[in-house]
Amino acid sequence: MSTTRTLPPLARATLLGLLSGSRSATPLAVLALNHHAEEARGPWQRWRLFRSPLGRLASVAAGAGELVGDKLPATPSRVGLGPLFGRAVSGAVAGIAMSGTGRGGSPVAGAVVGAAGAVAGSWLFYLARKAVVEKSGLPDLAVALVEDAVAVSGSVAVVRSR
Repeated sequence: MSTTRTLPPLARATLLGLLSGSRSATPLAVLALNHHAEEARGPWQRWRLFRSPLGRLASVAAGAGELVGDKLPATPSRVGLGPLFGRAVSGAVAGIAMSGTGRGGSPVAGAVVGAAGAVAGSWLFYLARKAVVEKSGLPDLAVALVEDAVAVSGSVAVVRSR
């Protein structure tokens, strides 16, 4: 006998929001790449952004660009007002997408927990990365690559969870 637990929509919205705090475009890119996946069912799959090849391409390109851009010295801090606002918006969109994936989710609640998760995740990932670099002596690039892996794999896990 198999018992499968379903992750509630608002929990998924919160988690994807947290991951938006790490890499704001990654959750949206993962949604775009999973627009036909059976495991990733939800009304968001009908959004024009994810239905259209151009929308999916733009989402994936933004995600890939951010993975590269994060490593550049001129990239502003994720906890600056502008970047933090952008992450909150991305988290809200991801939260809305996840809020429609099961019972008990509402778009407004999804947007709120997604945006709040993104703000919290921005600070959490910022402070964690800084602490790991300072305490371990590892180069920032190495820690950033691990953070990339967490953001990508975590986003895939949340989007494909049922």
